[in-house]
Amino acid sequence: MTVKQMIDRFKRMVRHSWRAFSAVGVILLAGALIEAISLAQYRYTHRLMETELDYRAESEMTLKSVRVRGMLKSNEKMLNNYLWPIQRQLKSPEHIYQILERLVFLNGDVMSAFVAYVPGYYPNQGEYFEQAAIRRGDAVVTQQLASPHHDYTQREFYHQAVENVASRWTDPYLDAAGSGQQVTTYATPLTDATGKVVGVFGIDLATKGIIDTLNTRHNDPSTFFLLLTGDGRLISQPDSTHKKQSDVAAVVRMINDSTYERESSSTGISKIITFDSKTNGKGYAYYAFMKGQPHWQVVMVCYDNEVFSKLKAMRRNFMLLMLGALSLLGFILYRFNHNVQRLHKSKLNKERFDSELRIAQSIQSEMIPGDSISRDDVDVCGKLITALEVGGDLFDYLIRDEKLYFCIGDVSGKGVPSSLVMAVVHSLFRSLALHESSPKRMIQAINETSCQGNETNMFVTMFIGVLDLPTGRLRYCNAGHDAPLLIDQDVKMLSVNANLPVGLFGDFIFVQQEIQLPAEATLLLYTDGLTEAMNMQHKQFGLQRIIDTTTNCMEQGRTAPAVLMDALHEQAILFAAGAQQSDDLTMLAIHYHRPDEKTVLDETLNLTNDVQRVPELNDFVKNVTNRLNLDSSLTSQLMLAVEEAVVNVMSYAYPLGTTGDIHVQARATEQSLKFIISDQGKAFDPTLRGTADTTLSAEERPIGGLGILLVQQLMDSINYERADGKNVLTMKKMLTKNDN
Repeated sequence: MTVKQMIDRFKRMVRHSWRAFSAVGVILLAGALIEAISLAQYRYTHRLMETELDYRAESEMTLKSVRVRGMLKSNEKMLNNYLWPIQRQLKSPEHIYQILERLVFLNGDVMSAFVAYVPGYYPNQGEYFEQAAIRRGDAVVTQQLASPHHDYTQREFYHQAVENVASRWTDPYLDAAGSGQQVTTYATPLTDATGKVVGVFGIDLATKGIIDTLNTRHNDPSTFFLLLTGDGRLISQPDSTHKKQSDVAAVVRMINDSTYERESSSTGISKIITFDSKTNGKGYAYYAFMKGQPHWQVVMVCYDNEVFSKLKAMRRNFMLLMLGALSLLGFILYRFNHNVQRLHKSKLNKERFDSELRIAQSIQSEMIPGDSISRDDVDVCGKLITALEVGGDLFDYLIRDEKLYFCIGDVSGKGVPSSLVMAVVHSLFRSLALHESSPKRMIQAINETSCQGNETNMFVTMFIGVLDLPTGRLRYCNAGHDAPLLIDQDVKMLSVNANLPVGLFGDFIFVQQEIQLPAEATLLLYTDGLTEAMNMQHKQFGLQRIIDTTTNCMEQGRTAPAVLMDALHEQAILFAAGAQQSDDLTMLAIHYHRPDEKTVLDETLNLTNDVQRVPELNDFVKNVTNRLNLDSSLTSQLMLAVEEAVVNVMSYAYPLGTTGDIHVQARATEQSLKFIISDQGKAFDPTLRGTADTTLSAEERPIGGLGILLVQQLMDSINYERADGKNVLTMKKMLTKNDN
């Protein structure tokens, strides 16, 4: 080998080495750049998810607080309903035992109810006297609890009620009655006719129900909730089988340790403590005080390895993709491979996003009533077709106390933000419809809640109606929504006051309206997704086409709600002629017709507002039940319910010292028995009265309290209407199973 050949060989070796070194350098440089981008993206996404975690934690704690407050408020209202009859029977302790027993028996959350008197109030009962009704399994027992070992005057609830003359919940404690359960007490001052405090009336609730309320339906399986007193003592925790049980004591200790480092959430509403769990890794404890009384703390505990598990999995998957890309780059080293990897990653992200949207769509569809209502007095059906995967339209309906509650609404905007507002408004309507009967008050409450923290200025057009099924009386309140169509002899728009949409001004006063809905009439409600449906020429479907289609269906006798809505939807599709749907389309149809039931008994009794005539009423009810061959237990319930209702009318319907008529009608079919009580006294709705105010005189005091609560417990439904200058209270008891 010559020198020249050796030099050429050396040059070739250097050239090949440099190329190899360049390829490795390119691969390493590309890998370093991709890793830097991935790390930056990971950290940025992690920060966004931390902020989202703050909002989600506060949302869940707020929801749990609302549920706990709702449970406590419900029992406060129930206790106040029994306060007046307790005060009325102060001279008859044996009757107070009966009232306490009934209270505990009818309310499953209540462990015990008691009346603790000031020392010496009943001299013949000794210095201390405490009457109580206690739940023992399926039975309720009554007894006198005061003893040398049980001095109730030293208890927190007694001092708060007697000395401070205030009603409040106590911090939980072990039940002194022997159940061994942890309970919390709500007590209120008990006064005599002169207004003097003579004792304390209260109830004990087991905290197990509160615990169950807090630790159900979490987004992440390992997340759990705690409930602490205002001074940091543990009230509730997960079951002993919960795998995070070992962290409970540590979290409570850190919250109570003022020297332990903590920070405010991104909104400043709650506090956050970060800790290291021996078994579960890094954890977060969010805590905040409940509003109002009791001033307890709600704590949410979650873990990093679960909250950010998807992000870490995405990071891990991305690293694998990067290694694959670098390996491929080592073979071909051109730009096309890099673009393929980016396209693949984009496809994965899109599939994940589409999957999340499908889940959101499924959740939203489950909120909308899935089944139509078909009864002998009303048919209801709704339809919602979203323009995107999730939408902002809503409708809902339910029947309570022989009244149909329904609504339709349209949230401003589209997509996910509108769907979140839709979920909130829908939940508010469903919650209000379970205890409120005035459309105006329902929409007022929804508006006030929607205006709180509405920084995005989103609003909702909404229509809420309440249809009294026995009479056809329709009360409704509109909030900037399209006027419904009333289909009777012809098709016309229902007269509505526009009002403002929900969510704009919290102090706006809405106007309620009322009509008498004709028998066999149909009410059609819709959103602007129907009227503003556009074709390829950008022309709108319009109201006139809705009226024409509805008129055509009416002429053909096709006014059933489902058939009517299918016809309108079909016409909207034909009109669009392939144009993409631009807005959510929602329809709700209600067909009203009075049932034609065969009456097997129809008896009447006329009374005056004189309680001395109550025996005549009892004989009347007993005669009715005997003719219907009802058993003695049901007869007793009916006699008690009718007596409570009629005595309330005798006491409060007419001014003191005047005589008025009371008409009692018993009407029975093969399925049900109704007692219809009517009078021409002053207008009042007993179903809206929650608590009897014993501080008022008998003339000023409205009907309510124990009487209406008892009737609601004994009858299947009660219904009040003011018709032709009369108060009409209808109480219904089902005699056989109604297939409808």
